[in-house]
Amino acid sequence: MGLEQFKNRNVGTQNYVKLDLPHPPKNGWCAFKQVLSRSLKPELFVGLWVALREMINALFRGQMHTTQYPLEKLPISPRYRAIHEMLRLLESGHYRCIGCGLCEKICIANCITMDTRYDENQRKEVSEYTINFGRCIFCGYCAEVCPELAIVHGGRYETASEQRASFSLFEDMLTPIDKLNLQQEYQGFGAISPNADENIKKTPLAY
Repeated sequence: MGLEQFKNRNVGTQNYVKLDLPHPPKNGWCAFKQVLSRSLKPELFVGLWVALREMINALFRGQMHTTQYPLEKLPISPRYRAIHEMLRLLESGHYRCIGCGLCEKICIANCITMDTRYDENQRKEVSEYTINFGRCIFCGYCAEVCPELAIVHGGRYETASEQRASFSLFEDMLTPIDKLNLQQEYQGFGAISPNADENIKKTPLAY
């Protein structure tokens, strides 16, 4: 169909098709007959048979399609933006966060608060880091801007809380030191891909 047919404003030359619609019921008896004729169509019994068949398969044949939450959970995408996780260095076990504050600056919901200090080795460390999940919109900007890949989005999506302001401390999101071998290096929103080294071009020494 060309564009010229849409530009044609002469509607009198178009061929319209009139539908043969039934007349509306005039009294109560006609309305009752209309409801009865529409209710006893084969489509109703087909739908009832499908519901009965699935119920029999679930109860007697073990073909249950319902997930028994929270005992069973469906797998989610590794790039799903759920509760944040703070990662550690695999070599030393120290946390990756260097306290640059980029995640706090880029947070559009203003839900990240952090405070840093210098330790005895004059290394900046995070003394206080909280995320208010009551305000967080899980946009993923904090994970994208992190230069050390210290903060990512994990797979824990249960965010229900009895309090309106649900805070999460740095220690709650940090990977436990005894579970460091279970830390997923390339999982979560904002994490690098396994072939990232092949895609990155080497920076020349002479600028």
